[in-house]
Amino acid sequence: MPSWGPGTGGFGRTSPEEDLVAAAELFRGRPTMVLTGAGMSTGAGLPDYRGRDAVPRSPMTYQEFVGSDLSRRRYWARSTVGWRWFERARPHHTHLTLAQMGDLTPLTGVVTQNVDGLHQAAGSRPVLDLHGNLARVVCLGCRAVLDRGRLQDELLALNPEVARRLDALAEETRTAPDGDAEVDRTEDFRYPACPRCGGMLKPEVVFFGENADRGVVERAWAMLEDAAVLLVLGSSLSVMSGLRFVRRAAQHGRDVVIANDGATRGDDLATLRIHGRLEDVLTRWAELLT
Repeated sequence: MPSWGPGTGGFGRTSPEEDLVAAAELFRGRPTMVLTGAGMSTGAGLPDYRGRDAVPRSPMTYQEFVGSDLSRRRYWARSTVGWRWFERARPHHTHLTLAQMGDLTPLTGVVTQNVDGLHQAAGSRPVLDLHGNLARVVCLGCRAVLDRGRLQDELLALNPEVARRLDALAEETRTAPDGDAEVDRTEDFRYPACPRCGGMLKPEVVFFGENADRGVVERAWAMLEDAAVLLVLGSSLSVMSGLRFVRRAAQHGRDVVIANDGATRGDDLATLRIHGRLEDVLTRWAELLT
């Protein structure tokens, strides 16, 4: 399984004012696609996998989830505990400011690697969930889609001991990315089957080792095709699903602006690389565009 923890460095740097101005001039008045990663949501209380404070962990792969009942028990136990913090997350200043920027300069849309739905809640339009949305659950048999919040009640009813200890367990696991909390002794955890066909339920998100939905990816490529600039916010670009957009943009002669606290795999392809806290960077850009 992939192992994730703190990124490779470059944290704490801050770009000078002239670079922030130059970046704003690159996308001011030009159609721009925005690609976002976990750094957009850390301020909303959702930890990331690769930031400076990331806790080393090995997230579950798609192959492990579908191939092992014990793995599914472990996943749903962790998800049940972590859901409390995930469900309570609200758009942060970064999400709200990006939505504001969409009224100040033409954004062709936001493609996000996050699964939290916070861009939509903040008012950005259109938004493509490249890795899905954790608020939905899909049946791998009949493809029925369920609401994750309603499933939480059933999971707790099936596991009264977890329900009894939920407050304490949740408090211990606030550092879990994507609500994927660490929970001991999950082999007895019970999880439901699809109420329609009895099939296997899976969160409607892209696991490691799983391909993103082809239709979503095609719409993202079309969004990039309509853009003159690619703006990357809060992503280390550690996985190919995001890095490929940077590579294609550079290959096709589009300007690429990357803003992130810490190094990214796309740094050598950037027209302009911006360092610093996203809330500060986006606030300054919104001021410059006004």
